[in-house]
Amino acid sequence: MKKYCVLFFIFISLCVEAQSNQKKFFKLSTPAKAWVLLHPFKAKKALKISLEAKRISDSIQKTNLLDGDGSGGQVDAFRHAFWMARLRQELGKYTAKSLGKAHEKENYITFKKQQLEEGDVPDEISSKMDLWNNNQGLQLTKKRSKISKKGLIFKVINAIINGEMKIIKKDAAGNFLTCKGVVIHFNELKGKWKNNKCLIMSN
Repeated sequence: MKKYCVLFFIFISLCVEAQSNQKKFFKLSTPAKAWVLLHPFKAKKALKISLEAKRISDSIQKTNLLDGDGSGGQVDAFRHAFWMARLRQELGKYTAKSLGKAHEKENYITFKKQQLEEGDVPDEISSKMDLWNNNQGLQLTKKRSKISKKGLIFKVINAIINGEMKIIKKDAAGNFLTCKGVVIHFNELKGKWKNNKCLIMSN
């Protein structure tokens, strides 16, 4: 009888988890849903790594290790590079790269809806920045690499400080600048996928 009670509890737990996962799935964008359907056995681990990368980058944002800028700055670059490095370490290069591309497609949908991502509406230049930093992150490790999370964190930070990543040019007040250093006013950016923001190296 005890055995059947345990099995029943496990069954109920699995049903609750499946229902919860189903709700989460239907909240995803079309590119994210497509990725999950193509990688059903890797999706749960990918979600765990994604939340881990967000949590660690949020912690780093509160330190003086990087510039503290989570939207277009060094912390933003860290989040993407570390995310890709951890995904490759756990799931492989192809899986990581395909999820990164799905995320950037998702960004265009977010732009069309004029919704915020990390405090700003996504645009073409932020998408290019993310893809560059994703690719750099993929170079920092390999599948089943024995490097620790702490070691990988500092590897990504060093790559940023050495100028291997890309960030968006801003002034000390946080205003976006053109490549010539001219402040871009909000009205020039509102509702535009293409704009005059400038990508620069992360150092």
